Amino acid sequence: MQKKPWPLHDVRHWLEPGPVVLISSHWQGKSNIMTLGWYTILEFSPSLVGLMISSGNISFDMIRQSGECVINLPDVSLADTVARIGNCDGDQYDKFAEFGLTAEKSEHVTAPAIAECHANFECRVYDDAVVDRYNFFVMEVIAARVKPQPEWPKTLHYTGNGVFRTDGERIDKRQLFTKVS
Repeated sequence: MQKKPWPLHDVRHWLEPGPVVLISSHWQGKSNIMTLGWYTILEFSPSLVGLMISSGNISFDMIRQSGECVINLPDVSLADTVARIGNCDGDQYDKFAEFGLTAEKSEHVTAPAIAECHANFECRVYDDAVVDRYNFFVMEVIAARVKPQPEWPKTLHYTGNGVFRTDGERIDKRQLFTKVS
């Protein structure tokens, strides 16, 4: 079958980096949550994650000022909440109250974790060299908490235009890897 041209503005449909996450932040007595699909793993040790957050988003300023956040991993049961959080303004809503989410005290950062999420990863800014130019934060994960079950939760992946997909089946190819980490 012949390949056809694809609109450049929609390549995320194919190159989605991973599951959609909810970023919680806190600054000057106020907490916020934003939906994020633009991030990448940068290093294993220390555990570094790059977050692309629009400078027009209230979370951008909160993370810039506080130097920290929590990356929360929702599962498919939170799909409606994930979509709604991504489509409302943190200046106008207390998103924890608005969406019935539980703010859970974090161990090492002031930003709250989201109790309903499958996993919570507390982060501090590791490098802010490209924040001004690209809105890209390099964060270090300094604490991680994950529910033991299910081992592989069904997560959400955003493909653009209000469409999400979920994880497929797990395929184990460990026997083909000569370098195991």
